[in-house]
Amino acid sequence: MAIEEPTYDTIVSQAPFELRHYASTLIAQAVVNGDMDAASSKGFRLIADYIFGNNLAADTGQAAKIAMTAPVTMAPQSAKIAMTAPVTIEPQSGDTSLAGAHTWRIHFVMPRRYTMANIPKPNNSAVTLHELPRQYMVVHRYSGFNTVARVQEKTKETLAWAKQQSLQVIGTPQLSRYDPPWTLPLFRRNEIMVEVAAP
Repeated sequence: MAIEEPTYDTIVSQAPFELRHYASTLIAQAVVNGDMDAASSKGFRLIADYIFGNNLAADTGQAAKIAMTAPVTMAPQSAKIAMTAPVTIEPQSGDTSLAGAHTWRIHFVMPRRYTMANIPKPNNSAVTLHELPRQYMVVHRYSGFNTVARVQEKTKETLAWAKQQSLQVIGTPQLSRYDPPWTLPLFRRNEIMVEVAAP
């Protein structure tokens, strides 16, 4: 069975880069501390616990399972989080380097059938729900494992392509992963994504 992914239109495609216009999406997120690997694991577990039933459905008042979607996304996060801001992430001291990040925002996009009114509410306060507005994102798609050095290299390539296209970067780069951990590296789909102003 296919896993649902966010809806977007491709505006420019120059493989491995794309400029995409994403529809508004609903996300479940957790902010966690640690290096990239530890934070990814901790954040994934928190949100997986929520979608697998640690929640309260609005209509029945009982726990409800939520279908898994792709990708799982993470981004460096400043220590202070503006929970009402429509921006996906906040820069960490204006730096796009992933090497020094210690606080991360991990999020899953929720299935399209949910709205803030009908989505089950998390029982764990570490998981929060947010609606993201429509966004333009520069995306760099690649395969393989994600080390901090490799993610930083792909981030630099993404930002360079955005500059070459005369696009104004307005967000902090984030890493999106589409496959389960047992997927062979050659077949893994990874994306560096960064929000840009409307072209």
